[in-house]
Amino acid sequence: MKLSFTKMHGLGNDYIYFNCLHREPENPGELSVALSDRHFGVGGDGIVLILPSNVADYRMRMFNADGSEGKMCGNAIRCVGKYLFDNGITDKTELAIETLSGNKRLKLGVADGSVESVEVSMGKPELSPPLIPVLSDRESFINQPVAVGGREYLVTAVSMGNPHAVIFMSGIDSLDLQTIGPKFEHHPLFPERVNTEFVEVLGDDHIKMRVFERGSGETLACGTGACASVVASVLNHRCEKNREITVTLLGGELKITWMPDDTVLMKGPATKVFDGVIDCF
Repeated sequence: MKLSFTKMHGLGNDYIYFNCLHREPENPGELSVALSDRHFGVGGDGIVLILPSNVADYRMRMFNADGSEGKMCGNAIRCVGKYLFDNGITDKTELAIETLSGNKRLKLGVADGSVESVEVSMGKPELSPPLIPVLSDRESFINQPVAVGGREYLVTAVSMGNPHAVIFMSGIDSLDLQTIGPKFEHHPLFPERVNTEFVEVLGDDHIKMRVFERGSGETLACGTGACASVVASVLNHRCEKNREITVTLLGGELKITWMPDDTVLMKGPATKVFDGVIDCF
């Protein structure tokens, strides 16, 4: 059996997309491990399945490169919107996409018949430690000391549908993320592992970020991580709420706004790389 796929990326955060509106592949976790390998597979940070939904226009499932299923990916969901519109599956420019972290609303920015950017309403951040989750009896986990790898870091924990640990520091370009990232990901403080963002504040409306994603390692961009970093920046009085913040990642820039009603808006590009066909196993 052969499977058609489309390789897409949001700021270099690349996934392999499958149209599963009529049939879903078996063992998607195993498929993700095999295809994500950049030497022996297609190469990517994981795979994304586009499925029918009973509660939204469509449903998205995403699997990391290690085969684990993620609840939400901000860069991937933008690409889902582009895939659906550009392939003529929908003519709507506003869509609701079901994810494991709830329904997300998309506004598609169309130019010359193709989606160039997507604005996503990412919902409200979760700050309660049991719901992030982070093992703490505090009402919130903001700017708290955590010992990792023999060093103490000040961590702000936020969930945007998946758990994030945000650390503010200077000199993130020279940070040895391959060494420190796994120590955060598997720290016992985070029972479901954690995505870790290292953030440098460049101005009151501009931050720079590197991210180590659970299940995938360092990626060029992370949409939920950018949202969590902006929320953490506001909570730590480094940026303002209800103001568009530019987040510079290794793969490019996202525009994030934490709105007065507590929802977070994310806007960024979505890019198709190529179509292909693989033998299913």
